[in-house]
Amino acid sequence: MTDTAEQGDDRSTEEQLQERRAAGYRKATRVLARTGLRASVRERLALLQETAHEVYDLDEPADVYGNRIVATLEERVAALLGTEAAAFFPTGTMAQQVALRCWAARTGNPTVALHPLAHPEVHERNAFREVSGLRTVHVTEEPRLPTAEEIRGFEEPFGALMLELPLRDAGFVLPSWEELTEVVQAARERDAVVHFDGARLWETTVHFGRSLHEIADLADSVYVSFYKSLEGFGGAALAGPKSLVEEAKTWRHRYGGAIFQQFPSALSALVGLERELPRLPDYVRHARVVAAALREGFAEAGLPWARVHPEEPHTHQFQVWLPYDTDVLVEAAVRQAEETGTYLFVGPWAAKGPGLSSIEVTVTAAGLEWTTDDVRAAVADFTARLPERA
Repeated sequence: MTDTAEQGDDRSTEEQLQERRAAGYRKATRVLARTGLRASVRERLALLQETAHEVYDLDEPADVYGNRIVATLEERVAALLGTEAAAFFPTGTMAQQVALRCWAARTGNPTVALHPLAHPEVHERNAFREVSGLRTVHVTEEPRLPTAEEIRGFEEPFGALMLELPLRDAGFVLPSWEELTEVVQAARERDAVVHFDGARLWETTVHFGRSLHEIADLADSVYVSFYKSLEGFGGAALAGPKSLVEEAKTWRHRYGGAIFQQFPSALSALVGLERELPRLPDYVRHARVVAAALREGFAEAGLPWARVHPEEPHTHQFQVWLPYDTDVLVEAAVRQAEETGTYLFVGPWAAKGPGLSSIEVTVTAAGLEWTTDDVRAAVADFTARLPERA
């Protein structure tokens, strides 16, 4: 009996499960992704100390209210995206509100067309409306980006079309390059500006078969994140015409985003651009190998219903849907990690209905080591831990 068991455990069942999940991840010898989100402060600082000198002269003075290293990062982003300028923001929520309120002032229309699954609609507590005076409308309810036909046929005017690339909550999905260019053209025909919510834009180049410069060139403005795929400490950038970016910096100050010093976040973002950005295409390509092996593994296990969505991932992230309640799946995943050292499904499972759950799967450097046989074997072991279904 453990000391904890002898002394009693005052933690709730949920707290105990969270600790088991965290411990399983720390001890696991095989995972599909190791991300900064789950690393310790010591590990994150050690990595920055190890790599920072490669991307910036550490003998330079630190930044003050957005100069020096922050300005260097802004220039780097603008060059990568091919825009006239870029502005660093502490959060993407702030960056996009500022961008769209600036566009609203210029177009004279505060209505933003976006998907109901877009980040501002799902995860930002109605910030567009409550903070920035913007109104949102939904061109489509389908779990994909809108089509050009839907844009042209929408019954009311809007000043800006916001496209989340990829649309995370629909399964990290992207349109084809042809569909994207047609959608942008349809918005232009309606005299609307186009803004890309590119929190994960960095990893779209494989699917589109285009450079970041070519992708960003379609839009009037683009937001990118530094921590979602690049493993930065935080922060975002708004890129676009110089006049828009300068105006956005004024609003950044008004929103409380003119922070005294931001060199840790800026430095980690530069490291991410140098080290992670070139690796993302490999992650995307291997995610497709992993997804195919997962499908094969579930089929071999004889599950009555299982789905990998999209079947061929558009980025290095995708969804897995299984016909079980979340608590059953979490327990199976944790026990697999504890007993074998393989943690196949690390993240939280989301309930999608009675006896149906989904999880987001990410493939990064750690996942490149997995072969098709490795994935299929892990699936077989995982499904063996699930109860039989009638």
